[in-house]
Amino acid sequence: MPAFNAEKTLEQTWSEIPHEYVDAVVLVDDGSQDGTAILSRKLGLHTLTHDVNLGYGGNQKTCYLEALRLNADIVVMVHPDYQYSPKLIVSLAAMVASGHYDLALGSRIICGQSIDGAMPRYKYVANRILTLIQNICFGAKLSEYHTGFRAFSADLLRALPLNENSNDFIFDNEMIAQTLYHQYRIGEISCPTRYLLASSSISFARSVTYGFGVLAVTIKFLGARCGLVKPKIFSLSGRRLSE
Repeated sequence: MPAFNAEKTLEQTWSEIPHEYVDAVVLVDDGSQDGTAILSRKLGLHTLTHDVNLGYGGNQKTCYLEALRLNADIVVMVHPDYQYSPKLIVSLAAMVASGHYDLALGSRIICGQSIDGAMPRYKYVANRILTLIQNICFGAKLSEYHTGFRAFSADLLRALPLNENSNDFIFDNEMIAQTLYHQYRIGEISCPTRYLLASSSISFARSVTYGFGVLAVTIKFLGARCGLVKPKIFSLSGRRLSE
């Protein structure tokens, strides 16, 4: 759980985790200004804290590195803001455990209820446009590239040069691009979502910045695929989590 000011929704998210199937829950508090870390420890979560805010991508790097240190075989990321349903953790992890996929995504689009779940319309439209562009450029057929509900094999987390990625929100998109570039396998399941007042959400301005970041990742991907450039994020000799 990459967390930032998630005190209001953390316990509700935690209560729906299928604990009988989950070996450990790691929460990394990224310099929150509320009681997220205190509540996390009270609930018995394996809690780490950043003294300063490193950003969403920087938070994930710490999460995955700690999960690997705990010898995880499959790592599931679920936001503690109760936007995604923790009840689907087992289903998502099973796609990786089956051996068919290296990365599994919980898609907000497949179920067709994104707008009903109060997803802002401008985010929905941007999601569809950016997904179309990346599917064409990457030669893929994903329903979306922007979900924050994901399951990974430990082997994938060790193989990708994740320390070359941004510490900001674009980290998520870079990670999918890396997975496709190196021809790892991605699967999807349908995941209903909720947009609550207490849930975290980036502003319109940050969304625009993220959108341009997605286009930049796409250009780097195409450049690397054509041999025109050699971005570090697509080089397996780039810095991995343990480096």
